[in-house]
Amino acid sequence: MKSLLITGTDTEAGKTVLTTALAAYWQKYRSDRNLAIMKPIQSGMGDRELYQKLFTLDQSPTEITPLYFQAPLAPPLAAAKEGKTVDLGVVWQAFTNLQANHDFVLVEALGGLGSPVTDELTVADLAADWHLPTVLVVPVKLGAISQAVANVALAKQLQINLLGIILNCIQPRTEEEIANWTPVDLIQSLTNIPVLGCLPYLENPTELDKLAQVASDLDLERLPFK
Repeated sequence: MKSLLITGTDTEAGKTVLTTALAAYWQKYRSDRNLAIMKPIQSGMGDRELYQKLFTLDQSPTEITPLYFQAPLAPPLAAAKEGKTVDLGVVWQAFTNLQANHDFVLVEALGGLGSPVTDELTVADLAADWHLPTVLVVPVKLGAISQAVANVALAKQLQINLLGIILNCIQPRTEEEIANWTPVDLIQSLTNIPVLGCLPYLENPTELDKLAQVASDLDLERLPFK
């Protein structure tokens, strides 16, 4: 069974936009196959509720998000506030069940590759340990080059199967700003990882037809998704 982990350089990189865009593309062009979306751990309201609103998924809320904490904090901190621990066994079991019953599983990570999942493990550790093909979302902003280089270095250190980088305009950006802040040739040269495209700023990131369109403009051939 195929899966794809969508992670980013930080918490506001645009992982959710890419996840919804790929799901919208699947819904429009691959509707004969069964898609699952997973947010393994969620702290506070947000992504799970959005996925339930936008898509008709053959999943219960706990199958979308096996671990849910109230406080919008890093999982080990949010769990501690509730007197709980982050049980990755629950997450792994949910993931394997989704793989067994669906053609493809989109997994949206929490935070960036370096974000803590437990007191000992980060998102990067999970990507490596679970052998998840991964795509890195890099927001178009000043400092994006160094963030991309640092995150790719972490991925390579842990031998993560990093398939590509996708740029994302978190705010309206001009072509000049995109070229200056996230120069594709330079990022590819420094990281030796292909840039698969750039998501434009979406004023309404819940419009499914538009999401499917921007996904189709990406180099999906490099992803197991297509």
